[in-house]
Amino acid sequence: MEHLPIFINIKQKPTLVVGGGDIALRKINLLLKAQAKVDCLSPLFCEDINSLFKEGHITLINKSFEQTDIKDYSVIIAATDDSSVNSSISSIAHDKRIPVNVVDSPDLSSFIMPSIVDRSPVIIAVSSAGKAPVLARIIRAKLETVIPSAYGILAEIAGDYRQKAKDRFSKIKDRRAFWEATFSGVIAEKVFSGRISEAKDDIEKQLNDSVEMKLGEVYLVGAGPGDPDLLTFKALRLIQQADVVLYDRLVSKGVMELVRRDSEIIYVGKKGGSDKSTRQADINDQLVTLAKSGKRVCRLKGGDPFIFGRGGEEIESLSENGIPFQVVPGITAASGCSSYAGIPLTHRDYSQSCRFVTAHLKNGTTNLPWDEFIIDQQTIVFYMALSGANYICEKLMEHGMDKDMPIAIIEKGTMPEQKVYISSLTELPNLIAKEDIHAPTLMIVGEVVKLNEKLNWYGN
Repeated sequence: MEHLPIFINIKQKPTLVVGGGDIALRKINLLLKAQAKVDCLSPLFCEDINSLFKEGHITLINKSFEQTDIKDYSVIIAATDDSSVNSSISSIAHDKRIPVNVVDSPDLSSFIMPSIVDRSPVIIAVSSAGKAPVLARIIRAKLETVIPSAYGILAEIAGDYRQKAKDRFSKIKDRRAFWEATFSGVIAEKVFSGRISEAKDDIEKQLNDSVEMKLGEVYLVGAGPGDPDLLTFKALRLIQQADVVLYDRLVSKGVMELVRRDSEIIYVGKKGGSDKSTRQADINDQLVTLAKSGKRVCRLKGGDPFIFGRGGEEIESLSENGIPFQVVPGITAASGCSSYAGIPLTHRDYSQSCRFVTAHLKNGTTNLPWDEFIIDQQTIVFYMALSGANYICEKLMEHGMDKDMPIAIIEKGTMPEQKVYISSLTELPNLIAKEDIHAPTLMIVGEVVKLNEKLNWYGN
């Protein structure tokens, strides 16, 4: 280890930044976040540094650097483009035993400025000892994706209850178990979802030993159309902390690979007309039963839970049974698959509206308002339409749609094996008969389909 990682308290303490450009500005902003008193010394200052001075945030020393300018500062940062000035600042600071950082010159510095993940009061610093700052920033970016922004709030709440926890649990191992459960369980999730008062009430109840916290929580998570890179940060976090995951047949293998290895995994797929389908009522009952046993349950659904995903039915059941839940939107197939196929759903020259339609209704019919679909410059997206594609084409033409209207079938959209078939209303039945097309598929009808040839960036 080339450097000892430490955190210095510079709150309301004098600091000096030598330099007046953009690099100096970045360092000044960092010092201000740490609530330091900042002097900035330079013969010239950029506009933003001048603005900070006018707003009363910093003090400007308008002159060239001289050795006598280094006084009793807590921290000094040299951010000039003059190597001799930077070297002089470094030498004097070392002599006076003042911590000094010379930008991009680790050999002249007594400390390194790391890449920072700020979840105050939780701070994570990543350093490469000045050898690969870009790599440190990449690592920081990866950490940003898995650390919720509300971690700071959680830490503040923990600070408020630290003494009470000490009073309640005399043994260190008991306190550790309490805090581990708090930071990784339902209480933490309430903080992350903004239910701060509920989280505090739960902590109070546990510390007062007035209730045994057995009730779990359900996360209704949209898994998107297939590509795991399209998951939201929140979706990924909840998937990886769930005790039990109930998933359907449209959740891709790539997404399932992200599930925590020791989680219980339950398949609850549904398929129209299949004897092997899981009844929705049974899924609802499972979610309630598992949550009541204290489990953190992730209901993982392809696409978005509220767009033809029956998520509304599931949270109705949870609400009726008093089960806490969260809903995490996902990228719906219409948006994801059309984007990966190079087919914009709206375009000023081709379509000013878009309609999402399911080809399967609750009673198994396809009784749709066909007349409403025959509108100029409208895109229609049919979900679950492969088995009924011929019927859909027939009904659209029967109600007046041009037989040459472009139509696309997207198979396994957003995934490496994606295929896009372009046809027209009158020719699509022949194409389906000729090609070996398998679900999951999405059907797009409209003039925007013409843009696939020009905008298809993902390949076929």
